[in-house]
Amino acid sequence: MPRRTGEPRLRVGEPAIPQGSTVRRWFPRAVAAVTALCAVVVLAQGHAGLPLTRITTIEAKMASKADYFEDPEVQRLLIRHGFRVHITRMGSRGIAAQSYDGYDVVFPSGQPAADLITRKRAAEGHPATTYRPFVSPIVLGTYREYAETLQDAGIATPLPGVPAGQKALYYSLDMQKFLRATADGRRWDRLGTDRAGRRVGIDSHGIHNGNKVLAQTSDICEANSAGTYLGLVSYIWNHDDIPQNTAEATRFAERIRLLLNDQGMPSSEKNETYVSAEGKSISPIAVIYEHQFLAHQIAAEESTGHVDGERVLLYPSARFVTEPQLIALTPDGARLGELISTDPALQKRAMELGFRVRDAQGASATSDQLTRFLTGHHIQAPLLSDDDTKAVLPRLDLLEKMIEIVGDCAPVAQSAAGQEAP
Repeated sequence: MPRRTGEPRLRVGEPAIPQGSTVRRWFPRAVAAVTALCAVVVLAQGHAGLPLTRITTIEAKMASKADYFEDPEVQRLLIRHGFRVHITRMGSRGIAAQSYDGYDVVFPSGQPAADLITRKRAAEGHPATTYRPFVSPIVLGTYREYAETLQDAGIATPLPGVPAGQKALYYSLDMQKFLRATADGRRWDRLGTDRAGRRVGIDSHGIHNGNKVLAQTSDICEANSAGTYLGLVSYIWNHDDIPQNTAEATRFAERIRLLLNDQGMPSSEKNETYVSAEGKSISPIAVIYEHQFLAHQIAAEESTGHVDGERVLLYPSARFVTEPQLIALTPDGARLGELISTDPALQKRAMELGFRVRDAQGASATSDQLTRFLTGHHIQAPLLSDDDTKAVLPRLDLLEKMIEIVGDCAPVAQSAAGQEAP
């Protein structure tokens, strides 16, 4: 029998390594590592060739003013100074009601929530430092057809200073008349009559809306803007007066409850609805901050070459300027607060985002710089009268009582709210 032979076996061995191949293998990796390091240096410093900065991550709870820290230019400037801010977003009152353990800063959008936080910290033996880098008035964002309907009814008036050939971007809102229209159940298609006795309605401006005339807020149990608007409504509806005790606060709150509770289910952030494509049909008048409207117009001008003429602003006849307060809970938080309050580049960027920036010494906020910036970007600047009534909020514990009644909200810790405001 013939002998069977198998296929010859292929023997695989280690390839010979030519001289110099080791260098060729690690050299691309080294180049990639150096490139990544250089990229970090450029990100941190904004310029190549500068030394690497150690980055400190700040843990923060913030409300609507998180918009400032989420701006890419602000983030770049903070990286140059060695800071990165990691943000947990929630409403101002929600910040006050929760624990701050593990956080370097909290940043509620107004004084009421800030006072709740600082008093709670003090009662626990942990005093905190506060910083007020900028301010922003409470305003009502609406759409041109609705503003012109309010003007037809004698409820709104264009602010002065409208350039020739342009339509008004800002209006003064007579809050007494506006709240009376809400209390009387007036609807947008039957708002009243003009001086000539003709019916006034939104349909004359090409819109059909039979809903009640009212302003919609974010969740009153969470948002500083909603709580502040409650205080403003109470002040006006009670003849420029504020409650002096719990019984009066309860009575005032019950009087204005229906003025605020007809808006339906509250949303977490009303400005997001206002600037959306569906905003006009969802919320014709929204309580927001001035800087949010101005930031939208600045972005519109930069991207399209002109402002958003569809959206306009109503300034309440009784104004209230909110004071966001960054509250430092750790030394790193204090360094961040000091930086955003004094650094010229960060202050300039805040102004470019629509805020009224305080000077480096923390004195009164200046509007001139913001006016010049808006005018230079072909955006109308609001010319507000110095004679407008400044609304006064109730004492902190009484405002909290009113919020609980109007919004059916759970109370914040009494150790924080139960003391008299200065």
